[in-house]
Amino acid sequence: MIVIGNLEGLKPSQIDKLKKLTRRKIDENVMINPEIAKEISLVSYQLFRQIGLLVERSGKIKTLIVGDDKRILIPQFQRERSNRLKELRLIHTHLKKEFLTEEDLYDLTLLQLDLISAITIDHNGMPDTIFSARLSPANPKGYELLEPEKLGHYKYKLKEIFSLIDIEYKDFVESTKIASSLPRAILVGVYTPEMRKKRKPEDSILELKELCRTAGVIPVETVIQKKDKIEPSTVIGSGKLKEICFLAVQKNADLLIFDRELSPGQAIKISKETNLKIIDRTQLILDIFAKHAKTRDGKLQVELAQLKYLKGRLSEKDDNMSRLTGGIGGRGPGETKLEIGKRRVEEKIHRLEQELKKIKQRREINRQSRKESGIPVISIVGYTNSGKSTLLNTLTQSDVYTENLLFATLDPTTRRIRFPEEKEVIVADTVGFIYDLPPELQKAFEATLEELQYSNLLIHCVDASDPLRDLKIQDVNLILENLNLSHIPQILVYNKIDKLEGKEKEMILNSNNWISISALYKIGLDKLLKKIEDELFFSKIKMY
Repeated sequence: MIVIGNLEGLKPSQIDKLKKLTRRKIDENVMINPEIAKEISLVSYQLFRQIGLLVERSGKIKTLIVGDDKRILIPQFQRERSNRLKELRLIHTHLKKEFLTEEDLYDLTLLQLDLISAITIDHNGMPDTIFSARLSPANPKGYELLEPEKLGHYKYKLKEIFSLIDIEYKDFVESTKIASSLPRAILVGVYTPEMRKKRKPEDSILELKELCRTAGVIPVETVIQKKDKIEPSTVIGSGKLKEICFLAVQKNADLLIFDRELSPGQAIKISKETNLKIIDRTQLILDIFAKHAKTRDGKLQVELAQLKYLKGRLSEKDDNMSRLTGGIGGRGPGETKLEIGKRRVEEKIHRLEQELKKIKQRREINRQSRKESGIPVISIVGYTNSGKSTLLNTLTQSDVYTENLLFATLDPTTRRIRFPEEKEVIVADTVGFIYDLPPELQKAFEATLEELQYSNLLIHCVDASDPLRDLKIQDVNLILENLNLSHIPQILVYNKIDKLEGKEKEMILNSNNWISISALYKIGLDKLLKKIEDELFFSKIKMY
């Protein structure tokens, strides 16, 4: 039984009077007892401040809140995914005879209260009309307005309302429950005019959905906002953030995933405002990398990237940081408790960098051996999920792991192909590229990507069935240019032609600008092998 809120300026006797109110009990089957309604109305009228009571279903007053003349501030209850409601209702006074406000209904839905009631006060300080709304998970708005009531002439029995809320809420939880208990996320994309010139927001969100599918997250809603500039503290602004909070309750979501990298301050601010776990695009990709890293090299590189990402966020640590790690966005070999000190993180980063240097030295020895043997190296590059590993398997009769997921293959793999006249070629599969690859990942995987520098030929694998294939070809070429690899000869290969139909398939097959294949069904591989042989053995490609 506590009194909280706007207590400044109140006399001790007035505070004592408020405390006495919290010792009263409301009849568990009515909105409010007439005598208690008269008492809080009169106190509210005298103080010219709204008075609110948080009441348990039993009728016990849990908290009394003092506001100003316009509103009260309800304590922020942490939203948790559970099958239980808070089983609380709010009764508060309105000094200006207004109905339930938009803010009242927002609080009812967001905080998942049973009911919210506003008691209007007449010019004598006496209660006039009670306006109420109940939580209604079955309603798209999340609430249902009840008919106004006069004091003592109640139309509703609370036990019946509570029972109805329980039934609807149970159905709501069941309808949003997934057998595998996968996290449910709202995807948020904020795009400036400069960003929209490079890529359509809808295309960017579509790729974010694919990243979610790969990470084991269910996108339940997407929010796209086009702004002239990014709002510094919350990215999207307070109004849109309120809408998203409301959506999260309606969709039973427990994650917000942003289609951009957030600063530590932004992540914490948004987390405080929403009481949800916040993930940005970089975290999501890191999570996928951690999930798919199999070799020692790959795990070290992922762990290094995760620690570097986390290091900048440790200085901003507070109670809400617990929602930034763990589970999706915090799995894998680099998962680290937030209590770890910044110095310990830096020491671990240093150790990992030393280990990766040793790996780099071993690779240098292997490269030198290949150079001396004179065996040419082909690297398969391309956008993630374009079929690179399937192509490697088909060309070399291998069984490298493949899956219809982004970044299914993370660890570099090399195999050999033997051509006629005892000619051999080493074929290397590489980590897939993606638009706007985060700097942490580029830096962490430079040991892997530098292998490309020693290639004699690049096979640029493209998913021919992807509507965004032209855009993704540009993205891959830009990354190759940034890695100083654009000078290496390249064969453009349109893969997955088995998924094409009609005129589009005919156009792809008849073009001389690329080689059309289906790595899965071994279509067109003879042309590809002939092209590789011509480029490596009958052209002027420089060997090392």
